[in-house]
Amino acid sequence: MDDAEFIERARQRLEEERDRLTRLHEGIAEETSDDESERTELQELTQIDQHPADVATELFEREKDLSIADGFASELEDIELALARIDDGTYGTCEACHQPIARDRLEAIPHARLCVEDQAKAERTTT
Repeated sequence: MDDAEFIERARQRLEEERDRLTRLHEGIAEETSDDESERTELQELTQIDQHPADVATELFEREKDLSIADGFASELEDIELALARIDDGTYGTCEACHQPIARDRLEAIPHARLCVEDQAKAERTTT
């Protein structure tokens, strides 16, 4: 497969993943919104305080949903940046060393911004 075909295939995969993540992100946002309005309605209807364990469970579930939504938003941003790199002709070039990113890596992670070596360096410095 030549470079143009590879890049077009990457664009298609990125767009499909963007659409999938957008649907998931919207679903979580809708679910979180529905949970919030349901909780408000229940609080208005009941005179009895909720048990602290129930409140803790609700808080945990809400935080979990927000964390997942943040992850989707971050990955969506990475995908948008990869699509922009395709448009400006820099797709597949490591942002750190400016060398080509291996095709195998781009096949596995189409929105990769760094080559394997620089990704490993980046992960070591953030831990």
